[in-house]
Amino acid sequence: MNVAEIFQKGGVTILPLLFLSILSLSVIIERAWFWTNVLLKEREIVNRVLDASRRDWGTAKEIARQAHEQPIGRFLYSPLQLENADPEMFRLALEATADDELAAMRRGDKVLEAVIALAPLLGLLGTVIGLIVSLRSIRLGDLGTASTSGVTNGIGEALIATASGLIVAIFSLAFYRLFQGFLFNQVRVFRKAGNDLELLYRQHWIQKTDGQP
Repeated sequence: MNVAEIFQKGGVTILPLLFLSILSLSVIIERAWFWTNVLLKEREIVNRVLDASRRDWGTAKEIARQAHEQPIGRFLYSPLQLENADPEMFRLALEATADDELAAMRRGDKVLEAVIALAPLLGLLGTVIGLIVSLRSIRLGDLGTASTSGVTNGIGEALIATASGLIVAIFSLAFYRLFQGFLFNQVRVFRKAGNDLELLYRQHWIQKTDGQP
């Protein structure tokens, strides 16, 4: 069965399922591009900022500013841009920016969640409608005769909608879980990078307040 036959025999819910599949695919492509850029660059950015922080905070600030298009760059730049901030203010800036960046990384999740929930239901609805249409023409006296063969074919075609809905939902769910795994990993990355930067800053603050170079 080719694609044209699927659309022809799939019933009234095939077009909504097509719309959901296109919507899901567009979100998946956008998020895949986003996560590829994030995962390829963030380790280098973190290492450069932390290494610079051990020598010169102005250089570290500039490196983080140059990486402002990346979530980790904005996260590290947020406290570094503060002038003469005490360690507590430095930590609060890290925490507030981390919350904002992690929330932004969830963009597209609601769309995928909606597709995962709606696609199987639309497929089931299409199958039920197809079964109603197929079974409506059956008469008790025709059971077991050749006249019911068309009904059997109609029932088989009605199941196309359910299969299509499940395929869309499974495909969307696989990428949704993948992106969730990336997000959970970002929580660890942000926490570790923030803790390391805060520790360096506290050491710097103690030296400055004690009058040490």
